[in-house]
Amino acid sequence: MKLNCDMGESFGAWQMGHDQVVMPWIDMANIACGFHASDPDVMAQTVAWALSHQVEIGAHPGYDDKAGFGRRSIPHSMAAITQLVAYQAGALDAICQLQGGQISYIKPHGALYNDMMASESVFEATVEAVSGLNRNRHLALKLMILAKSDNNGYQQIAEHYKVELLYEAFADRAYDDAGLLVPRSQPGAVYQEFERIKQQVTELVRGQVTTISGNKLYLAADTVCVHGDNKASIATIEALHKVLNP
Repeated sequence: MKLNCDMGESFGAWQMGHDQVVMPWIDMANIACGFHASDPDVMAQTVAWALSHQVEIGAHPGYDDKAGFGRRSIPHSMAAITQLVAYQAGALDAICQLQGGQISYIKPHGALYNDMMASESVFEATVEAVSGLNRNRHLALKLMILAKSDNNGYQQIAEHYKVELLYEAFADRAYDDAGLLVPRSQPGAVYQEFERIKQQVTELVRGQVTTISGNKLYLAADTVCVHGDNKASIATIEALHKVLNP
């Protein structure tokens, strides 16, 4: 089970996260591409840290909404969704190429991620962007999406476009009985205690998760998302790395 983390979300003099400290303990870095956060200099520095630790680099595109940190849904045509994903992924890939690297996957951010998982049309528009970018690539980009108990419809769309999916689960988020994340507005939606987070990651390795109501649910995931926003979360990531790499 690989650990992935959203990174490169600083902007100018405004700093967010502890990317340099977190980077040695993760496997995949989802790097912001300039729309919901980041700028070329932040992107370049985050890429450099990722390359120095042999961390896989993914593009983390979102809606053009720095004021709302990409967490507000913005209506777009499906063609516009395809183009904004391609635009941002292309920008990060260019930064990577300057340093001898490349992106290997795309994980949408915030409201765009939620919209993709709620709407097959938005999902297909996103897959179309990945498929188009793969036409001239030796190593095909993958698309990271939320692991659910039933992703058959999305899998069929991805197969039609010949795009491989990466299924993602969350270390510190509660799940409901439908296999969806409990909204952050509800009590108990975000786990704070390390032992509870460790328990969830250990279960995910076995292909299951305990829901907020106590039921066991099958959930097949390739990677688990962690967050490095504060000192406590950094210690948690380091400890999870050691759990997964004894």
